[in-house]
Amino acid sequence: MLTHKQLRYFVDIVDAGSFSLAAERLFIAQSALSRQVKEMESHLQVPLLARDTRHLEMTPAGRSLYGDARRILAALDDAAVSARHAQRGIEGTVQLLHSSSVPLTDALLACLKDHAHRCPGVSIEVSQRASEHQALDIEQGIADVGLAREPLLRRYPGVQHAPIFSEPLVVAVPAVHALANRKSVGIAELRDEPFVATPHLERGGLSHRVAELCRAHGYHPTGAQVRSRKWSQLALVQAGFGIAIVPASMGRMAPEGVHLLALDDEGDSHTTVLVLSRAEGTKLAQDLVASLRAGMQPVQPGFS
Repeated sequence: MLTHKQLRYFVDIVDAGSFSLAAERLFIAQSALSRQVKEMESHLQVPLLARDTRHLEMTPAGRSLYGDARRILAALDDAAVSARHAQRGIEGTVQLLHSSSVPLTDALLACLKDHAHRCPGVSIEVSQRASEHQALDIEQGIADVGLAREPLLRRYPGVQHAPIFSEPLVVAVPAVHALANRKSVGIAELRDEPFVATPHLERGGLSHRVAELCRAHGYHPTGAQVRSRKWSQLALVQAGFGIAIVPASMGRMAPEGVHLLALDDEGDSHTTVLVLSRAEGTKLAQDLVASLRAGMQPVQPGFS
């Protein structure tokens, strides 16, 4: 059986690129490292490293072991952190994802703050992840809870979701745009406008929702010369590259020089945020989901 020390040595050797440099970093003899690798190769009955006087390369077996070893070592490190937290009274950590189109608004932050106050032994790690990728991360156990825009195009049997709030979509235009003096605009009027975030029906979340609205009015949006799917799209609007249809919560965070217009109520011009979690998730994750569902207003306001 391979030991933790052997896996650590093997990863350190590969990362250093040589036995000699790894030995210096680890403060052990080079011969001791060589002996550990030879024992690993003997146990596995495969060569792991091809080495000569100038180069050190991994064999196919070595590359496979290297990837697995890094994951195993990371998991062991996480386990050690969890154990130390438990000793200090920290119950654990919940990994929370949110898409760039679900900004951490005052309402969401207040909800998280209230949850943290009621669960002082729980820490929350917040990361950003696109709506269409969150379900897979949760299914694979990389994350616990997600905040994504509807619709989810890819469903996984182990992942459940529920709506927590809806909000209006708004149109962001440069302050010098011909529409900037308007309070509202219809989707059909945007037919010839360049979109700095080209909507796609093949993508989930906000991208799909905007494409769906445009298609209902008989056109597919034209992409601007410079585009972005992330938060930076509002900077592109500010610079005059085109327009964007975004949730009201994103619109409220737009930089100076961006004018917001309401969408004329031609059909449903709202977007819904879902909370995602594993069906058999931990109690810590379930508690956070419950807090998010209870703490958010079903319909968020637009902009004034």
